Amino acid sequence: MEHAQALTIVGSLANGVDPASGEVFAADSPCQRADTVRALFAATQALERAESGERRPQQLPPKAGAPWTEDEERRLLASFGAGRGLVEIARAHERTQAGLRARLVKYARLAA
Repeated sequence: MEHAQALTIVGSLANGVDPASGEVFAADSPCQRADTVRALFAATQALERAESGERRPQQLPPKAGAPWTEDEERRLLASFGAGRGLVEIARAHERTQAGLRARLVKYARLAA
């Protein structure tokens, strides 16, 4: 099944409508329960992201957004001080270049 077709079906269910008949579900239908509707809307959003090609979380390095340890910060500052490039340092730390820049600005090694 294509994402677009699945999106249409899940979206219809989330809106309380039978995707096959177009009839509105009865008030006591499982598809009308608040938790079910929220889950269906979450599924709709996930399908929309997949349909649009948005894969950002999968493309981020493993440690992107994770807290920095003191040891990581020391290694970052040492690598930067030794003249290593941001691309190389980012790979070594499994972080984004933007994350590295933010840390380097914090420690006044780069201008904001």
